[in-house]
Amino acid sequence: MTVPLQAPQQAIPSSEPLRISVLGATGSIGTSTLDLVSRAPERYRVEALVAQRDATKLAAAARANGARLAVVADPAAYRDLTAALSGSGIEAAAGPEAVVEAAQRPADWVMAAIVGTAGLAPSLAALSAGRRLALANKECLVTAGELFMRRAAEVGATVLPVDSEHNAVFQGMLSGPRAAVERVTLTASGGPFRTWTRAAIAAATPEQALKHPNWSMGAKVTIDSASLMNKGLELIEAMHLFQLDAAQLDVLVHPQSIVHALVQYSDGAVLAQMSVPDMRVPIAHCLGWPVRLNGPVTRLDLATIASLTFERPDLDRFPALRIAMEALAAGGAAPTVLNAANEIAVAAFLQRRLTFPGIAGLVAATLESVSPGAAPQTLAEALALDAESRVVAEGLLPEIAAKAS
Repeated sequence: MTVPLQAPQQAIPSSEPLRISVLGATGSIGTSTLDLVSRAPERYRVEALVAQRDATKLAAAARANGARLAVVADPAAYRDLTAALSGSGIEAAAGPEAVVEAAQRPADWVMAAIVGTAGLAPSLAALSAGRRLALANKECLVTAGELFMRRAAEVGATVLPVDSEHNAVFQGMLSGPRAAVERVTLTASGGPFRTWTRAAIAAATPEQALKHPNWSMGAKVTIDSASLMNKGLELIEAMHLFQLDAAQLDVLVHPQSIVHALVQYSDGAVLAQMSVPDMRVPIAHCLGWPVRLNGPVTRLDLATIASLTFERPDLDRFPALRIAMEALAAGGAAPTVLNAANEIAVAAFLQRRLTFPGIAGLVAATLESVSPGAAPQTLAEALALDAESRVVAEGLLPEIAAKAS
């Protein structure tokens, strides 16, 4: 079924609670999801919660939401998890295989919010089981978009986009026939360095890059937002989610983060989805689909905001977006290499082994050094190319770090 681009005639009523699992339960998306679930416990039954290593927070979430299973990906955290769940009756497990098994547990709806390529196998497992998948993991589509969406179509799984921009496109596309869509524009806040000079950006520290002006997110995606790489990755996602050509996709910088995307139709109409910058809005849309939930977020007051502004992204000061757009246009496995190199580069920047401009530099150098070829058609191919690209990026890191310093 992939992304449903036609609104159902009516919601199918059900007296049974919706069985849900959350992959990435302790991150910002996961905690926002569970916040919504906790406000309507009669509507939901939590099957499985998965986290990387924060056993204490995971156990607390599992207890609070009555989960049947709690899984930590890091086996070293298993002892802490079992201790924290002692006497609760909640099953505990650990390790990558247990994460995949949790994704396959009986559930009606699965939130895929594990950050990075680590989320690819469990998200694909949930998808292959025919679940309704709320997708918040960018790497699934950037690393293996053709494979992912083909599998969704083969098994008839519904993919609901969680990213605020893609969720906005999803809503906008429900207003007209898919064939009438001419252009899709994703918006970007511009991040903390939107008005900074090139020299100031070159000297930026991890602490400065992590101060996003509008959104509260994890470290990796926050750094990607600062470099605008995040928007490039989202363009690649949008291509796969909505079957668009690169020429149909665009980006505008919108500092207020109120308009999340625009969908332009052949009759000249442009539909914009607006809301306050709170991830519970798109999550609630996916959690309730095809009905609308009563969300707890602050209501949008345009009179108070007073003005909404838009500008073209500066691809000279923010070359990461340009590099991502080139990978999008190149197609094939270029996005897989792009994503792997970017993960290495962001980690190196956070570890102070690379300057901020070095992020784009390392990604570009890796793309030049790896011959990506055709897009991966299997999970094994995607993971192999990802691993190869990471090795190449690590090998290039000292040279790029010296140039960028």
